[in-house]
Amino acid sequence: MHHAEHFWLDPRFWVAVSFIIFVLLVGRKAWAQLTASLDARAEKVRAELSEAARLREEAEAMLKQAEADRAAALKEAEALLARARAEAERVAESAAAEAEASAKRRERMAMDRIAAAEAGAVAEVREAAAEIATAAARRVIADRVTAEADARLIDSAVADLPRALRA
Repeated sequence: MHHAEHFWLDPRFWVAVSFIIFVLLVGRKAWAQLTASLDARAEKVRAELSEAARLREEAEAMLKQAEADRAAALKEAEALLARARAEAERVAESAAAEAEASAKRRERMAMDRIAAAEAGAVAEVREAAAEIATAAARRVIADRVTAEADARLIDSAVADLPRALRA
């Protein structure tokens, strides 16, 4: 048994035992820290993956919204273009109608001026004809009517005056 006693007294044995106990205690604590660190890292990765998934969903929603906004803007642009074309046609028709009405007004004014000029010319011709006829009548009367014939005409006109006034 001498050998067994020697085993318990050997300092290498106790160094080995204390090293194993030290490794177990430190290893347990290091293992706990290592697993806690790995768990925290895993939780951080899970949170980042969750955040990335959430951001991806938001980006997809924003893309869908942008596509919907683009489609709505395209429809609105088409509607604006159609309204602009209709307005342009209406303005063109209105301008054509206004131009036609203006041309008719100018034509009417020209015709009225021509008619007025014709009426003025006819009036001038009649006036000139009346002056010529009056001058000719004066000459004829002066040549043919004597003082006696003149007195007879005046007496006859005065005698017919009461009858003319009654009528």
